Amino acid sequence: MTKKEKKKPRNLEAVVVSDTHLGTRSCKSKELLTYLKSVQPKHLLLNGDIIDIWQFSKSYFPKIQLKVVRQIIKMMEQGTKVHYIVGNHDEALRRFVGLSVGNLSIVNKVVLDINGAKSWVFHGDAFDVVMQHSKWLAKLGATGYALLTALNKMVNSLLALFGQKRISLSRDIKRMVKTKRTDIATRFEKTVAGLAIKKRYKYAICGHIHWPAKKIIHNSNGKVMYLNSGDWVENMTALEFENNDWHLVYFNSHDNELNEEEEDIENVDQLLGSDKVLFKSMFRDVLSD
Repeated sequence: MTKKEKKKPRNLEAVVVSDTHLGTRSCKSKELLTYLKSVQPKHLLLNGDIIDIWQFSKSYFPKIQLKVVRQIIKMMEQGTKVHYIVGNHDEALRRFVGLSVGNLSIVNKVVLDINGAKSWVFHGDAFDVVMQHSKWLAKLGATGYALLTALNKMVNSLLALFGQKRISLSRDIKRMVKTKRTDIATRFEKTVAGLAIKKRYKYAICGHIHWPAKKIIHNSNGKVMYLNSGDWVENMTALEFENNDWHLVYFNSHDNELNEEEEDIENVDQLLGSDKVLFKSMFRDVLSD
């Protein structure tokens, strides 16, 4: 196949993408755009933190990220039903929950029934204690992560001058606190799994913690397949429903050609914030049948 020949997008029942953080320098927008062009699902579930309104600035929104938005619109025009599940970084959109226009719907959760197997899909911030009681701390952490990303780019630029390999400061820091992070993830997973088992869902699908996973979790009441779609900041992962099961997939840049160039776009309006009432409404909505 020549470079000019394009691969046909794969037809899938459903795809889950979360934590893309569009509007920030952390977003792997080139890879995300390439991935979205490679699939044509019946359902595209954007599982929260798609647009990072916490960090959003009209002075920074590169053209490549706008192309991601346009690609999603193109997918809707081709028949894909897009479910925008609101997360914490894009919580301002909770005021629009319930809105449905064409193939786009804005929701707090999705219960997807495929061949009798129910998948409970939601972002996950509803079960984050920090989000419920110390949102300022979560926002402070997001700001710190953004600064770390900027520093990381500077360091990698210097390393490139001397022919050295790129590094990931955030990944190294995560390794230093691996035990603590694993404990947090485990508590989060057990909470989600316990509720999913009680509701008799076959799959429980989240994002939020940027920790891609697929595992069966048991308790005294039964078991459930827990999945986390990861993120498009470091892991570049998604979930695909194919052959009657969910699969965790990792984007491989070596197998995909990246030709997009970045270009800043001005005059992008910044969205507004939300409040505790909308959070509580989302929490009830996620737990309702």
